[in-house]
Amino acid sequence: MSIEIRDIQRTIGGFAALRGVSLAVETGELVALVGPSGSGKTSLLRIIAGLDQPDAGSIHLSGEDASARHVRDRRVGFVFQHYALFKHMTVAQNVAFGLTVRPRAERPPAKEIRERVTALLSLVQLEYLAERYPSQLSGGQRQRVALARALAVEPRVLLLDEPFGSLDAAVRIELRRWLRRLHDDLHVTSVFVTHDQEEAFEVADRIVVMNQGLIEQIGTPQEVFDHPATPFVMSFLGTTNIFHGRIQGGKAHLGRFTVDVAGRGEARGAPPQAEAYAAGYVRPHELEVATEASAAGGLWTTLERANVAGTFVKLELLDEDGRSLHAHVSREVYGALAASEGDRLYVTPRTVRIFPGEEPVSPERP
Repeated sequence: MSIEIRDIQRTIGGFAALRGVSLAVETGELVALVGPSGSGKTSLLRIIAGLDQPDAGSIHLSGEDASARHVRDRRVGFVFQHYALFKHMTVAQNVAFGLTVRPRAERPPAKEIRERVTALLSLVQLEYLAERYPSQLSGGQRQRVALARALAVEPRVLLLDEPFGSLDAAVRIELRRWLRRLHDDLHVTSVFVTHDQEEAFEVADRIVVMNQGLIEQIGTPQEVFDHPATPFVMSFLGTTNIFHGRIQGGKAHLGRFTVDVAGRGEARGAPPQAEAYAAGYVRPHELEVATEASAAGGLWTTLERANVAGTFVKLELLDEDGRSLHAHVSREVYGALAASEGDRLYVTPRTVRIFPGEEPVSPERP
């Protein structure tokens, strides 16, 4: 089933939660909504489900206007962050709940319900826990039960609101990979809300970046990370170093270094030859670090701290104007530098994303 969201607007308590949001989700696609708190992600999810009504706009499911349909008539499965399992019911009874409460005329026979519950518990690899109660399960197991319960009613659309948000990091990693494999098997059209950008990159077919009730960018994980459309997207999707300056004659003059906009610089929002104020954004892994100056042009810094824990070394640097910079280098590069705190290092940006006329944005971090 496809989902088409047309110009949705919603104000809650005087706050504009959604300000004319439009989005199309293709049949069988898994789309992640990301953005800071208050950006409108959960409000949009609840409107798709029918749990809330927009002030304006419409929701179309498979081309039909579903805006006036009751939540039970939309055939939407909803998975919440905190499981919402019934404590007094067994795992099997929780999964069967959506089927057993249907009107008698629509309710499947008891044997069919049992068979469906068994099949779903096998799908989520929990058939051996059918007679346990939620209190006897781990957090990851409870979330899988919640997903099986959502799938029991054979939803045409699956909506997930921070489903792994209350789990520890190791379990989150395991479950998000499991969810991607499950989606590839079932091909249920799904919309997934998360604060975890890495989670969105690993699970989603496309990512929708939201901010202040608007959509900033829509694209594949690679598109939004490698080619951010706005300073907000650039800053929200990972740590960035920001350099201020101006574009003149096809070059971006950013403090103590200059880049050719047609070369290392990627300009957005203004012709490269135009003269304009600019902000250059560089991710930590896009800074080359050396002990000698480069002909490509960069700037001198002082090593303040090196964090060697992890797959790469995180360097905290201070430039000659007293600004902090962050660089990520491989362990091999760090070993070759043989640098200690207080040593001078030369950094050269490989790629600078330039946004003419834009002030730097520091979004709320999740």
